[in-house]
Amino acid sequence: MQRITRIIFDNGDPNKASLLEQYNSLLALLKRNLTERTFSILGIPKLIDNNQYVGWYSNLEGQPVLLSNIENEEHKKQIEKTLYTRINDIELAIKTMSLTIEEQTLISTWLPRIKSLGNTIYVINDDPVIVNTFEEPILPKSPITPPVVPPKSFWRWWYFLLLALFLIGLLGLLWYFFCPYGKEKIPEQIIAQNVEEHKTEPTPIVEPPKEPEIKSVPEDVKPVVKPEPVPEPIPEPIPEPAPAPAPVEKTKDCVPKEEVLNNKDAPKMVLIFDNSASMTITLMESQASINKFLKANFYSMTRKEAEAYEKRMTRLPNRLSKSKEVAVTSIDKIQQNIDISLVTLTSCPAAQTTPFYSYQNREKLKNKIKRLRPLDYNSATPLYSGVKQASKLLDGVNRDDYILIISDGEDNCTRANICTLATKIAAEKPRLKINIVDIAGQHKIDCVAKRTGGNVYIAKSPTELINQMNNAVSNMNISKPICE
Repeated sequence: MQRITRIIFDNGDPNKASLLEQYNSLLALLKRNLTERTFSILGIPKLIDNNQYVGWYSNLEGQPVLLSNIENEEHKKQIEKTLYTRINDIELAIKTMSLTIEEQTLISTWLPRIKSLGNTIYVINDDPVIVNTFEEPILPKSPITPPVVPPKSFWRWWYFLLLALFLIGLLGLLWYFFCPYGKEKIPEQIIAQNVEEHKTEPTPIVEPPKEPEIKSVPEDVKPVVKPEPVPEPIPEPIPEPAPAPAPVEKTKDCVPKEEVLNNKDAPKMVLIFDNSASMTITLMESQASINKFLKANFYSMTRKEAEAYEKRMTRLPNRLSKSKEVAVTSIDKIQQNIDISLVTLTSCPAAQTTPFYSYQNREKLKNKIKRLRPLDYNSATPLYSGVKQASKLLDGVNRDDYILIISDGEDNCTRANICTLATKIAAEKPRLKINIVDIAGQHKIDCVAKRTGGNVYIAKSPTELINQMNNAVSNMNISKPICE
């Protein structure tokens, strides 16, 4: 949950305090009956800074922008259309709810305030969010449209007339062919054909050919039989000795010092690190508990209960703390001739990149990873931007290059298709391989690895994270020691 804005709150005005309490009751009532997307248009207020301000929050992630600041009129109209559609969805859902008299009164009081033109509208990734002013509602004037009288169609009567004529003709044909009454039987005419007499000519008698006479051979004369020629024996070829097998070169399990010194053709690696707020979730709870926490209604709890619940679900070791620890350890195992760059996913609209760190500067890289912390508000995961920028830093054509992604989810800054981006990278840079360590096990970005010849490694516990990180680095074949 991120904060969109904050507004000064007058504690001395009992009307404002009552309206705030009513609004929170309305949210608790509607949340059980609305979809998550429809409910997202309602901003969530919290008293902050010793109750001097009302902070307005949203479960949407991304950069909030005022609707009035959007210059593109078509874009603004599309967002306004989305806003009206979701308000209409709320009204339809209310009609299906079984409500008490008090709940009906609460909703009928607040529906005009939700529709009020005096509210401030923020936009997060094309999704509108209403920030209520707690002032008297300003409702739009409904335009009076004259009744539309449909014109009488002249051609409509011709269609019926033609259809009637067609049916009459069809019935006439059926009557003519299938009704036997009233038809005269026509006797069949016998057609005499002139048959010409053919004179039979006598067939000539053909004598069979005479068989040749076989003269008897005297018994004392024997036929001369020529002896068949005996073929000369072909000598069997002497087999040549088989050539000795070529010696098999043993694959080197180390990197020669010459390769370290000559760093021209060595691969390069980019580490994409998720630094969003969701990475603070603990690794010591089950996935069911985490899903329950992400959908929890904190307004039904007291302030102490909500703080205790959040503290328990973000306790150490959490996703971020363990990922940083494992990443720093893995960097020490990567070959000395491999330069490494870091891309961090912190907030919209774009990821942040660093230059490549050589072996001599790896301590600076590790210190940068150790200092990573999510933002208190406006936290997001610009993964599409991170993968795109990382691919631009690498060659992937004349040498093997690698990207390693450590994340717990998908992009929430853009609607661009990351699978299409991966297909394009694979076509343009066939020697660029992307491996993914998926901390949440959601399988939402598996296509990025599969389309670039990489692998996905699922890690939901501290032990799995260590093992899967080692597997992901080993699979890249860039963790060999220097040959002695």
